[in-house]
Amino acid sequence: MNPPPLRPQLSLRAFAVWRRNFMVWKKLALPSVIGHLADPMIYLFGFGYGLGSLLPEVAGVSYIAFLAAGTVCASTMNAASFEALYSGFSRMHVQKTWEAIMNAPVSLDDVVAGEWLWAATKATLSGTAILVVITALGFVHSPLALWAIPAIFLIGLCFAGLGLIVTALAPSYDFFMYYFTLFVTPMTLLSGVFFPVDQLPPAVQSVAAILPLTHAVQLVRPLLFGEVPVAVWLHVAVLTGVGLPAFGTALVLTRRRLLT
Repeated sequence: MNPPPLRPQLSLRAFAVWRRNFMVWKKLALPSVIGHLADPMIYLFGFGYGLGSLLPEVAGVSYIAFLAAGTVCASTMNAASFEALYSGFSRMHVQKTWEAIMNAPVSLDDVVAGEWLWAATKATLSGTAILVVITALGFVHSPLALWAIPAIFLIGLCFAGLGLIVTALAPSYDFFMYYFTLFVTPMTLLSGVFFPVDQLPPAVQSVAAILPLTHAVQLVRPLLFGEVPVAVWLHVAVLTGVGLPAFGTALVLTRRRLLT
């Protein structure tokens, strides 16, 4: 077998893969949305109203409003990660769906690109659903919050790319626990979701400053409060600078796994 070309071989057929995943998801759309809403809303109400009643304002707003903005980003990250990891691994390794798709004139690169876009789309649905809920609860007061939707999609692309790297390396579902335990969970605690980053020790703040979720939170939270984010292009550049190379790396690793 000839080695695959170094450059990505992408085409519009990636959207056919995206559409295939969307059509499957539509059959279980309601349980899927409820499932992605339940966990973050439990944290939001439990910490927001429980712990929040014991706290003064945080960053000039009530604690539950502060937490609500962080929850949008954390939920988007989790939805993109779960889709790229568990669902993507199932289609790639267990169900052999990717191999079946490639019997049509669709390249592996298009399959991976379609999975990347679909994971980001599903994460956007999850993050937007929470955004709608917190708006209905009165925690969002500015039309600037609409700009959070494209930001949510960018966040989804970033973490979907990282998730696909792990999927390409994973021998089994159990492997994903390392990713969540060693990367996702610490990042959630350090990135300003539950408390301001400036409350951390200086050395830990330096670590937090390079985490993509930190930039996601700093991009989305001001928009929900009716403010233009500080250094908005820096946050966009970091998320893009993580997401695109992650997707490229996932392509290389997936080719190595399935084509060699």
